[in-house]
Amino acid sequence: MSWEPRGPGDMEDPIAKVLEEFQKFLKQRPGGSLFKGWKIVAALILAAFLLWKGFYIVAPDEQGIVLRFGDMVRITTPGPHLKIPVIEEVLLPKVTKLHRIEIGFVTLRGGTTRVVPEEALMVTGDENIVGIQMIVQFRIKDAQEFLFKVADIASTIKSSAEASIRQIIGQSKIDEALTVGKARLQQETQDLLQGILDEYSAGVQITAVQLQDVNPPEAVAAAFKDVASAKEDKEKLINESHGYRNDIMPKAKGQAAQILNEAQAYAEARVQRAEGEANRFLATLKEYKQSETIIRKRIYIETMAEIMPEIEKIIIDQKISGKVLPFLSLGETLKGGKP
Repeated sequence: MSWEPRGPGDMEDPIAKVLEEFQKFLKQRPGGSLFKGWKIVAALILAAFLLWKGFYIVAPDEQGIVLRFGDMVRITTPGPHLKIPVIEEVLLPKVTKLHRIEIGFVTLRGGTTRVVPEEALMVTGDENIVGIQMIVQFRIKDAQEFLFKVADIASTIKSSAEASIRQIIGQSKIDEALTVGKARLQQETQDLLQGILDEYSAGVQITAVQLQDVNPPEAVAAAFKDVASAKEDKEKLINESHGYRNDIMPKAKGQAAQILNEAQAYAEARVQRAEGEANRFLATLKEYKQSETIIRKRIYIETMAEIMPEIEKIIIDQKISGKVLPFLSLGETLKGGKP
C-alpha cells in the first residue's frame, strides 16, 4: 500500500484502509498478539498524520515563508515541500498578484461607487479645492518584509498614497490638475509613494497610480464649467487667429516679393536706358566735335520740328536772305493757294 498525502481532505482514505487492514490482521492472528497489532496500527496512523501535516504545496503565484515558533527559517519556491509538523508553520503570500487600494471612493456591491469626501477633497497650490479619486496598484516585492516589517500593510499603503497625492496636488495648480497635468501627477505620486514605502521596508512594488476622476467640488462645479468653456473659446479664437495669420502671411510675403521684383526690374530698366542715352550723347558729342556747325544746325532743325510740329517752316540761308522778294507769299504758294 502506497499513499502520498495532498491535503486535509485526503485523511479519511488512508485511515479507512489502515482499519480495513487491521481487521484482516485480527482475523488472521491469535488473541495473544493483539497488543502487538495495535502498536503497528498506531505507528502507521501517526506516520500518516505527520506526513499529512508536514506536506504542503506552493502555487506558481505564491512564495512559501516557513516559520518555526514564529521565527522565519526559510523561503520556499513553487512546488511540493515538507515541514516539521506542529513546530513549523507556512505562510503563502501571492507575490505575483496585483493588489488594489482605492482612495477618495469605495466600490460597493454591484459595481457602484461612493465618494469619500474626507479622502477625496484636497487643496491645490493656488489655494483651490479639488476632488480626487485614485487607484493604487501594487504587488509584493519582498515577502519577508511585506509580512513582518509593517504591522498593517494595507492601511500603511493607503495612508502613504493619500499623503503623496496631497503633497503633489499641493504643489500644482488646479488648471493643470483638471486638464493636461494628470499624467505628471500620476508619475510623481507613484515615485513619491514608492520612496516612502521603501523607507518603511514595506516590501511592495507600486506598479501604477491611476487618477480615476479629478473634479472641482459640487458647489462650484458650474462655475468651473463656465471657466473651462471660456478657456475653450479662448483657445478656439487663438487657433482661428493663427489660421488667419498662416493664410495672410504667405500672401503678403508674395506681394512684397512681387513689388521688390518689379522695383528691381524698373531700376534695371532705368539704369540701362540712362546708360544708353549717355552712350548716345557721347557718340553725338564725338560727331559734334568733328562737324560742329553741321551737327548744331541738325540739332536745331530737329528740335524745332519736335516743338512746333503743326507750323509750316521755311529755312532760308543767311547768305541769300536779303535777295528774297518781300511780296512773295511763299506760304500760299507752297499750299497751292493764290498769291
